[in-house]
Amino acid sequence: QVQLVESGGDSVQPGGSLRLSCAASGSIRVYAMAWYRQAPGKQRELVAAIAQYGTTNYADSVKGRFTISRINARNTVYLQMNSLRPEDTAVYYCNARYEATTYWGQGTQVTVSS
Repeated sequence: QVQLVESGGDSVQPGGSLRLSCAASGSIRVYAMAWYRQAPGKQRELVAAIAQYGTTNYADSVKGRFTISRINARNTVYLQMNSLRPEDTAVYYCNARYEATTYWGQGTQVTVSS
């Protein structure tokens, strides 16, 4: 079993930047990793994903602003978020998936407000 712990959430002004980290308790080498978010009253949505060998994909709403990356040797996944907007406000969750197995972190709050 893999435990995921997110960190880096904070309150920032519009236009600001944050970097979220997701630290895993074990190797993530075989896992597809992703960041999801859930805003109040809304469904959880995929923000960005990175496959085992590094292929990435992004939600249209964050393309060009967010970057997902992984360092397998550190068992860590990152989400660099630039040009933040109020609509990016949400709890951000880390996700690891391999075949039928999925793990979630507990989430980290990101608030974008002036």
